[in-house]
Amino acid sequence: MRASALAVLERLSEAARAAGRDVLLEHEGLELLQAVGVRVPEHRLLRSADDLAAIDLERFGPHGVVLKVVSPAILHKSDVGGVRVLAGADRDAIQQAAQDMFERFTGQELEGLLLCELVKFDKELGGELLLGLRYTEDFGPIVNFGPGGIYTEFLSKSFVPGTGVAILSPENTSKERILPALGRARVTELLLGGLRGQGPRVEPQVLESQLLGFLELAEKGCPDYLRELEINPLVLTPSGPMALDCLAKLGAPVPSARLPRPVPKIGKLLQPESIGIIGVSSKINPGRIILKNTLRAGFDPKRVTVVKPGSDEIDGCLCVPDLESMPGKVDLFICAVSAEQTPGLIEELVRLDRAESLIVIPGGLEERAESSAIAQRMHQAIRDSRSTASGGPVINGGNCLGVRSRPGGYDTLFIPQFKMPETTGEVSPVALLSQSGAFAVSQASKIAAVNPKYLVTFGNQSDLTIGDYLEHLKDDQELQLYACYVEGFQPGDGLRFLRAAREITAQGKRVLLYRSGRTSAGAAASASHTASVAGDYEVTRQLAEEAGVTVVEQLADFQELFLLASFLGERKLSGRKLGAISNAGFECVAIADYLGDFQLAEFAKETGAKLEELFASCRIQDIVSVHNPLDLTPIMGDEAYDGALRAVLADPGVDLGVLGVVPLTGALQTLPAGEGHREDFTREGGIGPRLVQSFRESKKPFVVVVDAGPMYEPFLNWLIEQRVPCFRTADRALRLLGQWAAG
Repeated sequence: MRASALAVLERLSEAARAAGRDVLLEHEGLELLQAVGVRVPEHRLLRSADDLAAIDLERFGPHGVVLKVVSPAILHKSDVGGVRVLAGADRDAIQQAAQDMFERFTGQELEGLLLCELVKFDKELGGELLLGLRYTEDFGPIVNFGPGGIYTEFLSKSFVPGTGVAILSPENTSKERILPALGRARVTELLLGGLRGQGPRVEPQVLESQLLGFLELAEKGCPDYLRELEINPLVLTPSGPMALDCLAKLGAPVPSARLPRPVPKIGKLLQPESIGIIGVSSKINPGRIILKNTLRAGFDPKRVTVVKPGSDEIDGCLCVPDLESMPGKVDLFICAVSAEQTPGLIEELVRLDRAESLIVIPGGLEERAESSAIAQRMHQAIRDSRSTASGGPVINGGNCLGVRSRPGGYDTLFIPQFKMPETTGEVSPVALLSQSGAFAVSQASKIAAVNPKYLVTFGNQSDLTIGDYLEHLKDDQELQLYACYVEGFQPGDGLRFLRAAREITAQGKRVLLYRSGRTSAGAAASASHTASVAGDYEVTRQLAEEAGVTVVEQLADFQELFLLASFLGERKLSGRKLGAISNAGFECVAIADYLGDFQLAEFAKETGAKLEELFASCRIQDIVSVHNPLDLTPIMGDEAYDGALRAVLADPGVDLGVLGVVPLTGALQTLPAGEGHREDFTREGGIGPRLVQSFRESKKPFVVVVDAGPMYEPFLNWLIEQRVPCFRTADRALRLLGQWAAG
């Protein structure tokens, strides 16, 4: 950072605070910009119209001057007539205009008028820019760059989502990364000669230098001295970019709302050796379902203690009348009592030192204003526990369904087995981390082919956060996919999440993120749901993508990307050359239409020869030729169809494949066994088992498209159960495959 910029900011901030202001006046903001390295117009502060007499107007250039009202009460001067443009005016006209403005704004905390040089600048699209920095609660300081002027919001909203503005974080934006990061904003293309026949309108090094100054100021000055600084517009002049206007809001140190958590204790929570639980009824209630599900998941009942007065044993587990009667400290204690009882329970657990970790199930702790007293007492109990010798327990929840841990052998998801059958099969190298319990179980019910190693619902994040879990799990060598649903980050936790995600993706593993609450209405709904902190969705998306996270835009996409990433596993993509096959002409055309960033591979001669042999074996050599996409027609049968797939995937020029199976043909076995036909898609030699075998043997990624009605859903679902990635339309397959490839 330029040596004087922080000192200038400190001095200006101190003076403004002494004057009772929480903003910098415009001339103060311009002084700060100069210290950062941004060019500003010639300017002088007038305390009265008479001050004009001592000013050399020739220093203000040949085009004229601008008068601006200076008041901490007027941040948007143009909206109230606080700006006068005086092109070519003489001293007398300027004097009169100044006198008129002083009289008009008397009594509005007027500090004076700013006399500025009238600057001529590039009026073409892209000639006015916005450059700003601000402090965000979840991700810390950020810098944003995009189109400016009076059309700022209109232009930003008119671009394709994600391209209106570039968002950078000082956390991970080095000088070398600035220009690539600015490429996210479409306006950058207009500046650096991205249009045909147009050279650069600004030197890249100049733009890079100004962004670097803002990034350094954001890192050093936010939030202690500065909350927000915005140049709008930053205009293009023959001498380079120049700030015509700026807005600066002062900051203050942000007190830590939460004491550091003993995060290593997450290991005890996820893989406990002993469990305690309270809230279990002799009849069916959430606590009893949790107990039954945990025992069914394989946890030894001899290592479970149930706090239940009046009973000695339930479901083979020891019962004790109160916390003090527990035989010892447990790794995990599950709280399934009411919200009103929870703070006292936590206080007692801490006092007695009975648990390394807690899962707090009940809602009503922070979602409603009426429960604020209960929430405050709970948070105080958590804070008090941090000062104990053990550091207190880590707490998951409240307002959650808890955790299903395959290595821990327990399941607190209080869904009866008859409503959500147990997921069986080999444990998948997947962690599903969801703020919403309902989202987690709805996804789990739809992705039964995947058996996550960990399914964690963390609710209100009263203690443990999504960032804590990702940080703890990032070095788990068995995990390959981290699928995250987040409604809001706790203060500072977005940054923690990104740091962990960056380490995960650097290992070649994948992080999926669906961030809800992206509109004002959605943010309000999530606040009432899991007491979420509202954040800026675009900030989340850009910073997460920069960290290598695959950001999911639609709920339906989350499920399919989850399955796609799970099924493709550790398969690596070496390029973007696609081999495509279908038995329907329309689907071949659709594949070609929706390639996105993929390119159609050119098949090698050896591949063409193999395919022609297959055509001849099916007697379709006169109607089919070697193309990509390859149209096999409805005539080709099971064995030859699979042979064509294997030939295409074996081609050295093919990096990945898309196989369309339009099942309404008698040549392929795509129906379940039944009356009226002789098909059975599970029969050995049929297309189904052949595709499963080909997928398991292939080192190259490929997906299957089954585009048909309900009659063929069993075929598609069976393929998914066999862990073959399937889609219902070619366009959707290519779009999500493209997103997977980009990650």
